[in-house]
Amino acid sequence: MSHTIRDGIPLTDEQREFIALARDFAEREIRPRAHEVDEADTESPLDLWQKAAQIGLASYMLPAEYGGGGIGDLVTQCLVQQELCYGDVGIGNFLTSSAFFAGPIEALGNEEQKKRWLTPLTGDNPPVTALAVTEPGVGSDSASLQTRAVRDGDDYILNGQKTWISNAPYAQWIIVFATVDPSLRSRGITAFVIDRDMPGVTIGQPMKKMGQRAIVNAEVFLENVRVPVDRRLGEEGQAFAGLMRTFDASRILIGAGATGLSRAALDQSVQYAKERTQFGKPIVEHQAVAFRLADMAAKTEISHLVTMRAARLFDAGEFTAMESAVAKVTASENTTWVTNAALQVHGGWGYSREFLLEKWVRDAKLEELEEGTSDIQRLIISRAVTS
Repeated sequence: MSHTIRDGIPLTDEQREFIALARDFAEREIRPRAHEVDEADTESPLDLWQKAAQIGLASYMLPAEYGGGGIGDLVTQCLVQQELCYGDVGIGNFLTSSAFFAGPIEALGNEEQKKRWLTPLTGDNPPVTALAVTEPGVGSDSASLQTRAVRDGDDYILNGQKTWISNAPYAQWIIVFATVDPSLRSRGITAFVIDRDMPGVTIGQPMKKMGQRAIVNAEVFLENVRVPVDRRLGEEGQAFAGLMRTFDASRILIGAGATGLSRAALDQSVQYAKERTQFGKPIVEHQAVAFRLADMAAKTEISHLVTMRAARLFDAGEFTAMESAVAKVTASENTTWVTNAALQVHGGWGYSREFLLEKWVRDAKLEELEEGTSDIQRLIISRAVTS
């Protein structure tokens, strides 16, 4: 039985329908494939990508006017993401990755660009996409990007190197964040949509990772890539603000995914603790185990509540940099703790690759690192409370 968190949020029938669809898909399609995808190491489950697309799970969050499901509120997206990641956090994040690509286009793109790049994402066989920000020498400090974009008539010439780019080996389109002038820092950051087949674009080999292997990462090399000006999103220097707003939403969604992983670890631990017998009784009746389960439940509840609060504020149009950071750092660090506690409940069996627990411990750590480490989230929070 799944641990359901009650938060008092009223839901429409449409919201409940999408949440139920995600829960069913996670149970039938995602969880049974989790171990296999992890063992494959550097292969994304493209068949699940297509299945999710065919029932609308890969595009439900995209605008209806471009063929998407039109579920634009972050509250629903968080609840759906939590269910998908309850099945498997890596696969869940992969299946909804179109939203990450679509965010800057919705924020900065003109009508022609939205039709051009959003509409294909809503079909039965959508292209895989990617967002390229991180560089070998630039991680959390996104304003210091070194990838250059130099105007040349009706084109820009892009040169640089991106690293840890999710979906890069499969992506047909990649949004590249570059600078038109490094001295301008954030005021020089500009976004471009490139095609992987453009001359000068090279995708590196898949990177071997500790966890969340359903999402394959690679480097992207740009050597004198000629990009027409109609592939620039917004004006020069506008992309940093759009990126930060995208991060505000995606960090909340990371909180939701992490909560889904915590729920999965808690549920499996409760079931195991009821079945495993030591010293003549189920281990759930030993106070040390029972209290550990209680702490796991408490941290999972807290993760959910701070995440949903941030989502509601985001949907209300509020500036949520602090709340997004609180949701991400809380839920990500909680899921690291919860999955480790779950492994402890399982003892030696938790350490075995026969169970999903050791995989979940590996998967959880990424939530503390991606889209701004826990240190960066604390920096954002500290600036907000001291300003």
